[in-house]
Amino acid sequence: MKVKNILPFLLLPGMALGLTGCKENYSNGEKVGNLIEFTRKGVWWDSWEGRLNMTQTGMNTSGEPFSFSFDNDRSDQDSLIRLMKQAQVEGWKLKIRYHETWGLKNLWMNRGETDYFVDDVTVLDKDFANSLKRSGMDGRKGKVVDTVYVVIDKSQLHR
Repeated sequence: MKVKNILPFLLLPGMALGLTGCKENYSNGEKVGNLIEFTRKGVWWDSWEGRLNMTQTGMNTSGEPFSFSFDNDRSDQDSLIRLMKQAQVEGWKLKIRYHETWGLKNLWMNRGETDYFVDDVTVLDKDFANSLKRSGMDGRKGKVVDTVYVVIDKSQLHR
């Protein structure tokens, strides 16, 4: 059998598998943190891209920021984009609900630079970046007075 005769039998299933293997909602999830980058960029297709510095129990975590995109195929996200712009300037703590695509759903990156697309944004704390301005129990605002270092000498501990 010639290679020319086998090629359609190999090419057709490969193309069918590639096109049917695409999935819009490959995974869904939520991330919490503060916005460290939110920009509109692109070479051929401009898209809104962001990076979230994830937090755990109110503190920044070390590690790679979560990169996400706003889907260019959706036209109902203007209010979320305005919210993100303000959150970046104000330093708000956010919860981003997203879905991840898989396969050829974003092959040409015409929808965004990442495969993680924002579905919803919730503001969790508008004063996250300014914790020293928060009021205490007695109504007074907190401030840093001094730093205290404690040294424990194990030879002085009583058993």
